[in-house]
Amino acid sequence: MNKNRREFLKVGAAAGAVSLVGFPHIWSKNSSLAFAQDGEIKVGVLFSLTGTTAIIEESLNKATLMAIEEINANGGINGLKITPVVEDPASDPATFAEKARKLVLSDRCVSVFGSYTSASRKAVLPVFEKQENLFWYPTLYEGRECSKNVIYTGAVPNQQQDDFIPWLVEKFGKRWYLIGSNYIYPKEENNYCKKLLEGLGAEVIAEEYVPLGHSEFSSVINKFRSEKPNVIFSTVVGDSVVALHRQYRAAGLDPATMPMASLTTSENEVAAMGGDAAAGHFTSAPYFMVFDSPENQRFVEAYRSRWGGDKVTHFVSESAYFQIHLFKQAVAKLAASDIGPLAIREAVKGEEYKAPQGLVKVEPENLHCWLRPKIGQCKPDGQFEILTQSADWLEPNPYSAYPNQKCTAEGLKEV
Repeated sequence: MNKNRREFLKVGAAAGAVSLVGFPHIWSKNSSLAFAQDGEIKVGVLFSLTGTTAIIEESLNKATLMAIEEINANGGINGLKITPVVEDPASDPATFAEKARKLVLSDRCVSVFGSYTSASRKAVLPVFEKQENLFWYPTLYEGRECSKNVIYTGAVPNQQQDDFIPWLVEKFGKRWYLIGSNYIYPKEENNYCKKLLEGLGAEVIAEEYVPLGHSEFSSVINKFRSEKPNVIFSTVVGDSVVALHRQYRAAGLDPATMPMASLTTSENEVAAMGGDAAAGHFTSAPYFMVFDSPENQRFVEAYRSRWGGDKVTHFVSESAYFQIHLFKQAVAKLAASDIGPLAIREAVKGEEYKAPQGLVKVEPENLHCWLRPKIGQCKPDGQFEILTQSADWLEPNPYSAYPNQKCTAEGLKEV
């Protein structure tokens, strides 16, 4: 990648100057070296290690640190060591914002990798936009965001639903029940799902939302039994996923005729509920732990060797892992004196990496990633069988449900 270094020198120098806006207290004679000093590059790692979302975020923290360790063990980035500064935002959006300010202003991190929920991403976004720093977000999310200060490596709605919804309609039928947790992500995903179903001549017989953390699904299960939908489209998240699946199974409902189809149920949630409770149900995601590739075999083996043989990888830990390698490739294009958040942003545009899921790429226009959608069915052993995958990677469209809007390099535009 170093052959491209010259073309980034001018961008990097300009970005170095811009990136110091808001940091007058660290102005020095050679301020362009502020982000790469003493043989190291500091980055923030901002995932919850305590609180309600720690059950998933601790695995993202682990995948991030493992990738950093791998890069450092292989000589770092042009001889520079990546030094992670780890903070625990404790599953609280306000604490996320506080810790993000510390990492950017006090610790002088050139990028921060973190966050799982949309609420926490929205909480930190003003910090990165005001200070012209760079935030790397690994989670699937609802789209409808267009920031020049975020690199998005998780799936957006079109990358999980464009293949999934037609496949389910063809296999199971056109009467759908939508059940989700009551916040922005499920509502936006369902909004897109309904558009796709309408185009397929399918109908939504019910749409229902339960509070975050909800654990009593007896009334919902009774509605499933009475309404007899062909597909239950679930955007329930967190611990509620475990409760819903266990109560579905206890009620004797049959996934062969009334499956739950999810965008959020990964190997991590299945490990918590048990394979029997998840068996027969479907998930759409760019990555599954069983995916057969040399890159994934190395990833899974390294993860279990580093963190424990009983650990699972999943579609958010995988993106948390590969985004560190994208960062490495972008920084490797730059001379040490040019390293800064905005130079890294320009350098990562169009960058490709052979991730465990397959080849991924950062779309220059909207800073989201081209990914490789797959459909998996869970088995009693807690792993998924991949039934189908897209023939090629799929372009990210964060405004797929809003065809009159498009995220571009210049910002959000009406089209």
